[in-house]
Amino acid sequence: MRIGISLSDSPRPGALIELGDQIRRAADDGFASAWMSHIFNLDALTALAVAGSQAPAIELGTAVVPTYPRHPAALAQQARTTALAVPGGLTLGIGLSHQIVIENMYGYDFGKPLRHLREYLDVLVPLLGGQAADVTGATISGHVSMSTPNEGRVPLVIAALGPKMLKLAAERADGTVLWMTGPKTVREHVVPTITAAAQAAGRPSPRVVCALPVCVTDDREAAYTRAGKVFEIYGMLPSYRAMLDREGVAGPGEVAIVGDEDTVTAQIKDLAEAGVTDFVAGEFTPGKDGERTRALLKTLV
Repeated sequence: MRIGISLSDSPRPGALIELGDQIRRAADDGFASAWMSHIFNLDALTALAVAGSQAPAIELGTAVVPTYPRHPAALAQQARTTALAVPGGLTLGIGLSHQIVIENMYGYDFGKPLRHLREYLDVLVPLLGGQAADVTGATISGHVSMSTPNEGRVPLVIAALGPKMLKLAAERADGTVLWMTGPKTVREHVVPTITAAAQAAGRPSPRVVCALPVCVTDDREAAYTRAGKVFEIYGMLPSYRAMLDREGVAGPGEVAIVGDEDTVTAQIKDLAEAGVTDFVAGEFTPGKDGERTRALLKTLV
């Protein structure tokens, strides 16, 4: 199992400089990858292109870029351009986002998200591989080719949690990228579902990129409480709530990987045994516990 790290973005004017420092530190510390979310601060692909262009060779990924606000051809062009800029390569992570964001904030219809994603992939996938797209769909069409100078294909992972989404990720992408999904759910639901779908489609074994909050500490209760507050919003979003319910926990703080070095190591190894191919550590505590967490993670890579 490869070990990666989550990148944090800052609202300060020097955010891109700080991001570049994080990427260089992740590479120097030996991590296989570094992943950036795309919410309402920095544009993830633009930021990775700028901050990652001067960094050592480390895989950079988005977790995840929402599909609805971007035509798939425009996203393919941006992703292929970003891939040119980063020495260690780019993995494009995409997702549907959430109804509260897509309908209430952007004003798009979120009524048939699976159909939307299927049609989106019909256009996006060939373009990421340097081929033309010639698609007329009910909601998305694309009749376009591009000459962005890339070697090879930009890898693609999809934020997929439910069975139909996992099947689509297995059939059309390189795998899935998870958040707020605990070890029991990974072992009993995610890995068996996506693996069986890939085998049925004659596809290679899929990547399962699993991101979770991590803290090495002797004060487990304080860390769980902090995680519950920092990540509280995810317990209110239906897709994540469904995974937390499947895991049998009350809130996001309870899927955080917390404890001393031996406890955290065992929990991360448990994910590897469950079939996770890439673990992405979300560091969320400052100070001595933060330093202790990074020190342990460095030993695991």
